[in-house]
Amino acid sequence: MAESAQPLSPRARLAVTAGKAAAAVSRAAGRGSGSVIGGKVALRVDPDLLGRLAGHLDVVLVSATNGKTTTTRLIAEALRAAGEVVSNALGANMPAGITSALSAGAHARFGVIEVDEKYLAGVARDVSPKAIALLNLSRDQLDRAAETRMLAERWREGLQGLKTTVIANADDPLVVWAASSSGQVVWVAAGQEWKDDAWSCPACGGVLQHHGDDWRCGECGFGRPTPTWVLSGDHVLDPNGSAWPIQLQLPGRANKANATSAAAVAATFGVAPQVALQRMQAVTAVAGRYDVVSFQGRDVRLLLAKNPAGWLETFSLIDPPPAPVVLSVNARSADGTDTSWLWDVDYTRLAGHPVVVIGDRRLDLAVRLEVAAVDFRVCETFQEALQQLPPGRVEAIANYTAFQDLRRIVGN
Repeated sequence: MAESAQPLSPRARLAVTAGKAAAAVSRAAGRGSGSVIGGKVALRVDPDLLGRLAGHLDVVLVSATNGKTTTTRLIAEALRAAGEVVSNALGANMPAGITSALSAGAHARFGVIEVDEKYLAGVARDVSPKAIALLNLSRDQLDRAAETRMLAERWREGLQGLKTTVIANADDPLVVWAASSSGQVVWVAAGQEWKDDAWSCPACGGVLQHHGDDWRCGECGFGRPTPTWVLSGDHVLDPNGSAWPIQLQLPGRANKANATSAAAVAATFGVAPQVALQRMQAVTAVAGRYDVVSFQGRDVRLLLAKNPAGWLETFSLIDPPPAPVVLSVNARSADGTDTSWLWDVDYTRLAGHPVVVIGDRRLDLAVRLEVAAVDFRVCETFQEALQQLPPGRVEAIANYTAFQDLRRIVGN
């Protein structure tokens, strides 16, 4: 258990106060939650504040391309069985946002922190985590994010010599290579449906051979480690071989995988899997993801898909044809301005669905759907899109800023 909270220095207290004031001004001006600007102001006053705020906490960091916000939420719910938790539940996952979140955790025992992939090593140095969960790595934000092999190398270098337990997905070769530099790794068989970013060996550059669940490099021998936690259907198998049922309200196999990793993390902090999984049942939505809302007399389910791997998982969640679908894609700064990733998504999975396309880059998406021979219409607004669709629950799939736009429109 982490040490008891120590009083903050005068400079740290001033930094927290200044950050909260900046956040309040931002909220009053209608510019969002203010967590990022508040954190930036606080760190400007005290550059070491993040480490000071985490000093009394048992911290787990969660990083991945997809699923980190949901997994962070599931871990937080599980650890509340053992004590108070502070977490950046809304996904502000860079140092400024993390600092804002931790400033509210003076009386917490645990810090459950989602971290952007690019900032993981630096945040880990600052907060000395007890555990780090690594879920997956795939292409994302192509115009400004590092290539996945480079990100894996940053993780690998950052974990080397770090005194922490790493909980890592044994089914993602990039994650395995990154985590292998750590002295203590708990391997989880969480699955990896998207494999297009892991065909070459991250250790030597050779071609990876995939045989069912197993994968291995034929040139250097780098391969899948033996997992001690396993997702098996609707159950989590723990290191003792006991099977614990997963009964989530969140849909899809990807969330069962998230729950499996979350259970392995919770066990690291002394929370038994049956207790952890029971508590995860209370999670119905995560920052608007999976919410079903009523809008203009229609039920609309809000689904986030930011990159090819995310779209692949989301297509497995939607109701079967002829369920109506709205697709919305933007290319703003937070999304990445390069939309070439659309060509890596298998949109033929939408065959038989009535589809309407909206968003800033709706014409880019329209060209992609036309090539995929998917019937669709293009509309300028979500309201217009709903008028073009037949009855039934609408599946609204959007990338990051388009998802936030939809939430504002429907009042979610």
